[in-house]
Amino acid sequence: MTVLVFITSLLGLMALGMPVAFALLVCGVSLMIHLNSFDVQILAQNLVSGADNFPLMAIPFFMLAGELMNAGGMTRRIITMAMAWVGHIRGGLGYVAVMAAVIMAALSGSAVADTAALASVLVPLMRNAGYNVNRSCGLIACGGIIAPIIPPSIGFILYGVTGGVSITKLFIAGIVPGVLMGTSIMLAWWWCTKHDEMRVEAKTSLKVKLEETRKAAWALVLPIVIVGGLKIGVFTPTEAAVIAAAYSLFVGVVIYREIKVSQLFSLFLRASETTAVIMFLVSAAGVSAWLITAADIPGQLAQMVEPFMDNKMLLTFVLMLLVLVVGTALDMTPTILIMTPVLMPVLKQAGIDPVYFGVLFMINNAIGLVTPPVGTVLNVVCGVARIPMSGAIKGVVPFMIAQTVVLFLLVFVPELVTLPLKWMTAR
Repeated sequence: MTVLVFITSLLGLMALGMPVAFALLVCGVSLMIHLNSFDVQILAQNLVSGADNFPLMAIPFFMLAGELMNAGGMTRRIITMAMAWVGHIRGGLGYVAVMAAVIMAALSGSAVADTAALASVLVPLMRNAGYNVNRSCGLIACGGIIAPIIPPSIGFILYGVTGGVSITKLFIAGIVPGVLMGTSIMLAWWWCTKHDEMRVEAKTSLKVKLEETRKAAWALVLPIVIVGGLKIGVFTPTEAAVIAAAYSLFVGVVIYREIKVSQLFSLFLRASETTAVIMFLVSAAGVSAWLITAADIPGQLAQMVEPFMDNKMLLTFVLMLLVLVVGTALDMTPTILIMTPVLMPVLKQAGIDPVYFGVLFMINNAIGLVTPPVGTVLNVVCGVARIPMSGAIKGVVPFMIAQTVVLFLLVFVPELVTLPLKWMTAR
């Protein structure tokens, strides 16, 4: 009955159009009333303590770093460099999109920001070159959702804080799966476009390639600094976020000189607005998480999946199917904040590595960003490219399938996550 109250109150309020954060709060009140333990003081305490966590300080700085990178010309130089190297290949602009998406994922960690930046530059070029626009937008959308997997990832920060999992290990564990996601959609792009008529870009000389790489070098250095610093323990993920923001500000103002002092207020304001939305969600989820524990919802879920408890791989497969369904209805942030406290006790009881599961969980949530009806990233690419949602859905299917194959490949071959993690964290 408790699970039913939780699900119906949350989904019912969202169906009525209530914002997710407020729906979480009202859902928490509903659970309190159901458990005969309504107390305004407990509600207020959990609302405050939900966001009172030092690692969460990384979110505003990574958000700011993303804004500064886009405004400072780092994003544009990465795309130009990718075009110099692979733009001349048949369907080259598609490979440019994926290559740029993987590099940008290592800079900002925001799927929405990366997708908007890629689509605004590449969609007009792809349209003029005779590419199928729907398919091109689908590729860019699936390229954009690599951002939550490759470090730095805001999703991993939320999962790590909510589940009590090492954020540094999550960051490092996401590198190989993120590259696999990019490789999978490159292969899907090759398969889908091998018979298409499209204009091929002119091949550039090695001198031009090296020159464009030199121009983008300031952007390419940052991922190495972040991952290297985390690996050897020089700084924490929160400190890495501060370094990323300061570095992006320095490059944009001093090196590339594309950010004017007059722009700084608007850039800081945009980062603050996005951060405020996320942090309010985190606070509201803190109330729900406390009540989920008090109501023993994880214990009830454990009873439901008890037949699979003895088989870790089968249990992981079942949980991934569950998250895949939830991801079609909820955005990434609320899914992480709602499901992590429910699933974590089940994972510990079954003996599943929470870092390994976190990578799969995040890939699953990322795929949810391009699945209708919510599909936040799909909505972004539709808005930038000015195409109907039906066209974007048609175009994204082959690439979404490719990334789903990667997800379940990692379910059945966990060593693809665990072995690179073990190697990269060894000292």
